[in-house]
Amino acid sequence: MPELPEVEVTRRSFADRIAGAQVRGVQLGKPLRWPLGCEPQALVGRTVRSVSRRGKYLLIHLDQGLLLMHLGMSGSLQFAEQLPPRGVHDHFELDTSRGCLRLHDPRRFGAVVHADAVDDPVASKLLGGLGVEPLEAGFEPLRFHEALRQRRVSIKQVLLAGDIVVGVGNIYASEALFLAGIRPTLRADRLSRPRALRLHGAIVGVLQKALALGGSTLRDFSSARGESGYFQLDAMVYGREGQPCRVCGSPIKGIRQGQRSTFYCPQCQKP
Repeated sequence: MPELPEVEVTRRSFADRIAGAQVRGVQLGKPLRWPLGCEPQALVGRTVRSVSRRGKYLLIHLDQGLLLMHLGMSGSLQFAEQLPPRGVHDHFELDTSRGCLRLHDPRRFGAVVHADAVDDPVASKLLGGLGVEPLEAGFEPLRFHEALRQRRVSIKQVLLAGDIVVGVGNIYASEALFLAGIRPTLRADRLSRPRALRLHGAIVGVLQKALALGGSTLRDFSSARGESGYFQLDAMVYGREGQPCRVCGSPIKGIRQGQRSTFYCPQCQKP
């Protein structure tokens, strides 16, 4: 958390408002996962052209270079003409002619990194290994199945790895696997074509629904407008260990996979 829907919801909540703004100042708090990569003063005077997204990264395109932002495990952005004084967990602030963009990150697993271009070594190191975007045309069902056939680990771990399809994090992987009727422990290379195609459709459907509901707010996620998400209220399995399945009534099970919590219905999801 935040996952692809939360990052995209965040992007949409401030991208239009900051476009065309001139950078007036940059303030840094405690160190984040990676250094900024340039002197903060070097960004002053640059103009924000647009904001895009690649996987869970936000790309703030400037007239010279760009900023790659990652929200980590607990980060969120605020953007407004005026914000209250910075707090102890506010670690990056971009003051512009249209408002202030602030990164709030209690655990400091997030990052803001400057790069000269999308294809330069700094950006390529962060973005180069990412898989296809699940909500774009490049996410093709048959290619998805073919890629899964090359993996001999659990399907849940493959989805979280992000190098086949990007941005399907822990919440939405659990939900998509439930909708596809697939046990999360099943080895990826053992999925038949029909089951892989069903999972493909479930991934797209779950992410689209999450976007429509503003993402998931489990603890402190909110958009750059301060709005919470509501997908978690409709979750079929995620976070529902011991509760009855919404389809068959069986108790939802919870296990650990790769140090992450996994939830599934033992009746509806077949190995």
